[in-house]
Amino acid sequence: KNYAGIMVAKEGFVALISGGKDSIYSIIESERNGYELICCANLFPPKNGTDELDSWMYQSAAHGAVLGVAECLDVPLIRGEIKGSARRKDLAYFEIVHGDEVEDLYALLQKVKVQFPQVIAVSSGAILSTYQRIRVETVCERLGLRSLSYLWQRPQRALLAEMLQFNLD
Repeated sequence: KNYAGIMVAKEGFVALISGGKDSIYSIIESERNGYELICCANLFPPKNGTDELDSWMYQSAAHGAVLGVAECLDVPLIRGEIKGSARRKDLAYFEIVHGDEVEDLYALLQKVKVQFPQVIAVSSGAILSTYQRIRVETVCERLGLRSLSYLWQRPQRALLAEMLQFNLD
């Protein structure tokens, strides 16, 4: 960005992507708000299991598409396997729960921070799930990252209309 003739670097972010339109539109909104996409990150189901996990936290049905998404965006993709399960299911998640699927997100973002130290923020496509938003924010706080949730509680019809303008159908 250019402020009064002084060039200021954009702040870098990692995009949590599932292969769906919400996570992609979250990238667009993050860039529109002045952030620079550095890489994408994705958690995938165990290779010996089903493609569609019964997860409280992650959508995995389109996990096979995320490599193509990262290639189209021309950024690296950092991936990790979902090893845990939803052990703590109440809304609050403010302490480490070993074996919880949220700790897989922590490990993934920790890996991103090591490989890409310029990443200071994380975008996610959470729209209505307080459960997901709180967990992403908690992991970000633990790692010293900023959570970008530009889609959070946006009216769904208006949001879908915006997405359609970007041909995200």
